[in-house]
Amino acid sequence: MRNIIFTGKGGVGKTSVAAATALKAADMGYKTLIMSTDPAHSLGDSLDVQLGPSPVKVAENLWAQEVSVFGDLNLNWDVVREHFAHLMASRGIEGVYAEEMGVLPGMEELFSLSYIKRYNEEQKDYDLLVVDCAPTGETLRLLSLPETFGWFIKFIRNVEKYMVKPVIRPLSKKIRKIDDFVAPEEVYEKVDNLFSSTEGIIDLLADGTKSTVRLVMNPEKMVIKESMRALTYLNLYGITVDSITINRVMPDQSSDPYFQRWRGIQQKYIEQIQDSFAPIPISEVPLFENEVVGLEMLRKVGAKVYPDKNPLDIFFKEDPINITKVSDGHYKVRVRLPFMENMGMEPKILKMGDDLTIRIGDYQKIVSLPIFLAGMESTGASFEDKWLNIDFAKQQ
Repeated sequence: MRNIIFTGKGGVGKTSVAAATALKAADMGYKTLIMSTDPAHSLGDSLDVQLGPSPVKVAENLWAQEVSVFGDLNLNWDVVREHFAHLMASRGIEGVYAEEMGVLPGMEELFSLSYIKRYNEEQKDYDLLVVDCAPTGETLRLLSLPETFGWFIKFIRNVEKYMVKPVIRPLSKKIRKIDDFVAPEEVYEKVDNLFSSTEGIIDLLADGTKSTVRLVMNPEKMVIKESMRALTYLNLYGITVDSITINRVMPDQSSDPYFQRWRGIQQKYIEQIQDSFAPIPISEVPLFENEVVGLEMLRKVGAKVYPDKNPLDIFFKEDPINITKVSDGHYKVRVRLPFMENMGMEPKILKMGDDLTIRIGDYQKIVSLPIFLAGMESTGASFEDKWLNIDFAKQQ
């Protein structure tokens, strides 16, 4: 299955471009599912159909779905919420506050990720999965969650394995008050299932032969800045951005000085985008006279984004993370981080065993080093031509 993930700053029209991509692929004969993981769903409005938490057929070869967070929480996390509510009630906290304590931050995004993994594992119903993600900041937070929750869930597993089963649970049978705090085995099963449902998702998204991200932006200063940050962080996670769409470009047809001035401003930013994001392919979609709603208008968008192209093609490929040999006993781990120099942040690097942790701002990536590098020491890092170079050498 081919996966294409669309993201961009809120309000740039990423849902329209994502829907146009899905429709273009469906018209070409590919069985396509477009899924919205944005809590503020607008996919149904764009397609001009009523959507729900399960795939709905909207055209030949095209299905659409708006992920229901509340439904997933009730179905997959009900036992855990009940246990948290029971704990809170035992401490005098009741009602909706106790229920909400069972919903951990970021769980909505985790359930969205689980859908991507599930559809890829089934690999029988669709040729293409198009994901209309939340705005850029939420998408980046979503990518950092599996590693964060992986650590948390492993901690819970160890507590259950080494403390609860051998020590606390036997005591709880004798001391009733302890039993109030001991989670039923079903709670650990639900936690384990959540971890399993998202385990390996970053590896799937970082597989450039299956998954790519496409950025949508408007020719505006703040939008460009956010897109630059997004590209840097996506590269940090090893995820390939294979195309960029500049949406709502004003046509060069008006004689009105007001619109001519705005056209000039947009052109300045379009040139900046072309200079900054090259060699990633860039397409432009004009500001249409009519609102982009319904299949007819989405086909017009698709014709502009992919005039003579197959949307399933991979338009740009560059491995964002690689290892090169400099000389005997001397290697470099290279991470492509464009625009990092303009972000005003220094990367923090920590090596523990065969794990290399790179942290920039609020985001971090753990790179598993090959065995021959695990025994070496990091001798420094430098930034050169959009690449972070981390040197490794044999211990003297």
